[in-house]
Amino acid sequence: MKLLLHTCCAPCSAAILEYLCGREIHPVLFYFNPNIYPREEYEIRKNECSRYANRLGLNMIDGDYDHALWLKRIAGLEKELERGKRCTECFRMRLSATAQLANEKGFDTIATTLGSSRWKNLAQIAEVGRQAAASHPNLTFWDKNWRKEGLSERRGILLKENGFYNQQYCGCEYGMRTKARIPVRQ
Repeated sequence: MKLLLHTCCAPCSAAILEYLCGREIHPVLFYFNPNIYPREEYEIRKNECSRYANRLGLNMIDGDYDHALWLKRIAGLEKELERGKRCTECFRMRLSATAQLANEKGFDTIATTLGSSRWKNLAQIAEVGRQAAASHPNLTFWDKNWRKEGLSERRGILLKENGFYNQQYCGCEYGMRTKARIPVRQ
């Protein structure tokens, strides 16, 4: 398997990366998150991912930060709650870019760390991921449930062990606004 792993942040990625490397799967990370607001938050999260990737000897590709383009993509969806149509469009933008890069670079599999968060809808992410991969021949979306097999618990341990910056919202300015109203789902 030649895996391009879309990564959103170090806390969500750490246990997944440990799991993969422990199984001799050494993904290339793709940090593409134009949804993150403000820019300073984006840089902090990117630097934490890079620091951990370097520690594990993994390569990371830095995608472009174009928050203005992201805002255009979600225009009209600003009032949606988390897990709504805005999130679907955000995932679509990020996973389509992942699939495009994977296709260009000769990867056969893509995955994302987005599903490790209890704040995200796994089915929503998997559907968008499958659609993104399906647009390229010979590309598969790996929709593993990264919350199982002790990975959620390991996430918390690695967060503390590595002193990761642990953000309190998904990333966009609209998620900041609505985070208090999100029910926790597994």
